[in-house]
Amino acid sequence: MDDTLIHCNKYFEMILEQFADVMLDWFKDYKLTKEEIRDKQTEIDVAGVLQSGFASHHFPQSLIETYKYFCILTGRSFLATEESQLMELGLSVYEQKIEPYPGMLETLDLLTSQGHELFLYTGGENVIQQRKIEQMKLAAYFKEHIYIRQHKNVVALEGILASHTFDRSRTWMIGNSLRTDIIPALTAGINTIYIKHPNEWTFNIVDLKTDPHSTMYTVSSLEVVPQIIAEHLHNEHNKRTLT
Repeated sequence: MDDTLIHCNKYFEMILEQFADVMLDWFKDYKLTKEEIRDKQTEIDVAGVLQSGFASHHFPQSLIETYKYFCILTGRSFLATEESQLMELGLSVYEQKIEPYPGMLETLDLLTSQGHELFLYTGGENVIQQRKIEQMKLAAYFKEHIYIRQHKNVVALEGILASHTFDRSRTWMIGNSLRTDIIPALTAGINTIYIKHPNEWTFNIVDLKTDPHSTMYTVSSLEVVPQIIAEHLHNEHNKRTLT
């Protein structure tokens, strides 16, 4: 869902830019750079997600831990009021207005009209993700097939695949994360469409080290997904006809 159907990363980027500006002001006597601040926050944030999954407290806590790191590094005094300010700033990312990607409704309508059964698989906390689902009225497309997991990995995906009768050769994962969408799907033997964004969250970018045993397409837009799947199915039908 996040950064596949609806915008997510751009709001975190917006908050991180504000965080970096605040830090540069607080540490103006210590000659920190925005790159140093962003790199340390990314390191702390990714480590937290790898350990505990997609928990809402990780992001604001990563801002505070980055702040504390540079306080210790520079010898600057640590202030509880500044910690509170960073906690408030970090939590504000979850209060942003939800915005769909271009063509979200049209894509879901087209996939439904083509006879596809749609499943929504998203990472995060139930309350936050359900709020997004309700605001975007996504249950109209996915019905009861909505899965929210704090960890998105092969184990979580296999649990979903085991809960229904899936023909894996005709099942597709569509997502923007190589780490949590594409690699687990390829490992599970289902087809994938990787929606590659130019400014992706560092956590989502990993090397695809093995050759996929199932189909993988890379695209830059959600709107081309129905056409990709339709053409793939047409080509597969022609192959079977010829043989």
